[in-house]
Amino acid sequence: MLSIATDIDALSRFGRALADPIRCRILLLLREAPAHPADLADSLDISRTRLSNHLACLRDCGLVVAVPVGRRVRYELADSRLGHAVDDLRSAVLAVETDKTCLDSDEEECC
Repeated sequence: MLSIATDIDALSRFGRALADPIRCRILLLLREAPAHPADLADSLDISRTRLSNHLACLRDCGLVVAVPVGRRVRYELADSRLGHAVDDLRSAVLAVETDKTCLDSDEEECC
């Protein structure tokens, strides 16, 4: 039975998923379109075993779902809004990264 996560639980799960670069890359790929594990492994240039572990984490976090397609399984984002959330987070990080709070950081190497 599916349950709705609390706000804090949802943010924790998102943070756990985003804590690994491979999981971030998986989310970015699935943001574009659903995919089969073999295709994801090829795109990411990682073993299927390693991919399987990351997909299990993303499933446990509630961010992706496995959809049976005949004898195969296809993965997709659990909710289409997650793609927008990933885009929003990417934009926010890029905006913060380019903000220099110390005007002398290039010369002083303080930041």
